[in-house]
This record gives sequence, C-alpha cells and structure tokens, in this order.
Amino acid sequence: MSDEEPASIWMLPERQERSGPGRRPGYSREQITRTAVQLADAEGVEAATMRRIAGELGTGAMSLYRYVPRRDDLFDLMIDLAISEIELPRGGPSGDWRSDLTLLAGQTRTVGLRHAWLIPLLSSRPTLGPGLLRVNEFALGALDGLGLGIDDITGFAGMLNDYVHGAIRREIGWLEEARRTGLDSERWKRDYIGPYVRRVVESGAFPLFNRSILDSRTGHLAPEERFRRGLDRVLDAIAAFPVASGDGG
Repeated sequence: MSDEEPASIWMLPERQERSGPGRRPGYSREQITRTAVQLADAEGVEAATMRRIAGELGTGAMSLYRYVPRRDDLFDLMIDLAISEIELPRGGPSGDWRSDLTLLAGQTRTVGLRHAWLIPLLSSRPTLGPGLLRVNEFALGALDGLGLGIDDITGFAGMLNDYVHGAIRREIGWLEEARRTGLDSERWKRDYIGPYVRRVVESGAFPLFNRSILDSRTGHLAPEERFRRGLDRVLDAIAAFPVASGDGG
C-alpha cells in the first residue's frame, strides 16, 4: 500500500484538514461527517455519498476527497462521531463494575436507536477510532478490578457488546417493520403476525414455541424492560465467574 493510500483515516489527521498547500481548509472532516450522519439518519446509510454530502454543503464532490479520500474512511468517521455521543463519566469507571456496564449498555442502546444505521454498519467492519477506543477502554476498565486476566476481561467485554448490539439490531428490526406496515408493535402482533401464530399454536407441532407464547412472563415487556432483563442475565454470568465472584483465582 502506498503513502497515498493509508490503511486508516486516523493516521492522517492533518493532511485531510487542508484544501491545498498553504491554504486554509474550506471544510473540515467533522463538518463532512456530520452532514453524512444527518443524511444517514434521515434516509439510511446508502444516502451518505460524497455527491449528496457535497450537494448539502454547496460544493463539488471531488473537492471533499481532499478531506475524506475513500467511502470506507467516511464510514469510519461516521461510526466514530456517533459512538462519541455515548455519555460516560469523565473520571472513568466508578469501581462498581455492574453499575458501570449497565450505564454503558444503556447509553449504547440510546445512541444505537438514535442512529439506526450505526450498529449494523459497525458490525460489518473493524474500526478503531478515538470515540470507539474511549468506549472500549471504559468497558475494559470497569472489569479490570475483578482479578481477571486480560483474555477474560476482553472476553466478557465482547460478550456484553455482542448482547447489546444484537438487542439493538432486533429492536431496530421491529421498529422498521412497524414503519413498513404502518402498524405499531401491538397491532403488528395482533393483526399481522397474530393469525399465523395462533395457527401454529393450535397445530401443537412446536410445544416449546407454544410455551414461549402462552406461558412467557416477558413476552409483553416494553423494549427497554426486555433489554434490561437480558442485560441482567449477561451481568449475572460475569458475576458467577469464579474470580469475579471472589471464589477462586
């Protein structure tokens, strides 16, 4: 790879802020990125093209490549700008690991639902911008006082991350289906999928599925309550780990 095609946008903070030798920048990466995020929020991530961004900024698309050379760079910048909206204590983890991870998970859900494109895009590409590194460091720091080795620390942080991202994607999927059909979640369940579910239940072919429909105490929880219930199970699993619970080394 040549010097003109760096592996990461984060390696070229200065060059991408200039519009030409000896000239002040006409735009900034942040301005371009914020415009891209606004387009993605309104129309989906596919709308965040250099042509559309340039139109919003009143310039030509080619001029923006001086700041953001590639579409992959734009995606990395968008992810990091959105992730930076996660609000965490300035002083770092409090020392109460469960409270800290609950806070992080809740903040991630808030931001992930605000930017419906974020978690799917993040899940599809490895990126390590400063915003994401800050969030990752907080998660690792929350677990660091439990007497765990670094592999277990990163493993538990990854397990938590997988749950949170999966839950957000599922919730976004429900919201998008409701928008597509014009039905809220309760009407969607009752009028759209409900008749089919009743037929499956009446067939008796899937007894455990029937139990999940007829006997479940959590099936009608609000999305935030369902998210918190699942999160508590993940945190319980961490707490049950021998070193984390103080039962061994």
